[in-house]
Amino acid sequence: MNIPEATKPALWGAVGGAIVAIVVGFYWGGWVTGGAATQMQTASAEAAVVQAFTPLCVVKAEQEPEQIALLKEESRWQRDNFVVEAGWVDNVSEKYRSEVADACGDSIVEGME
Repeated sequence: MNIPEATKPALWGAVGGAIVAIVVGFYWGGWVTGGAATQMQTASAEAAVVQAFTPLCVVKAEQEPEQIALLKEESRWQRDNFVVEAGWVDNVSEKYRSEVADACGDSIVEGME
């Protein structure tokens, strides 16, 4: 197949333009692969679950003011364990319990300061 000489630069220009568009799109345009989009969607869903259950945990904690005083004495790293043991996150799935307990403990202590 004979391609006219005048067509070759146009074809190389199209190939080069496509490569530049891909590079610019992925680095500066915000394009992502399907796998990255799935990871972002999963992280967003998990954050929504934590945000939804944290206020419920805080309400349960407010019903036990003596426990809140004890929670404030705990180190930041032990708060989530304290919240779980207090039973304030029993209604949360095991998958999200630790994250909700951590957010709940932080919210309670920050609210006291």
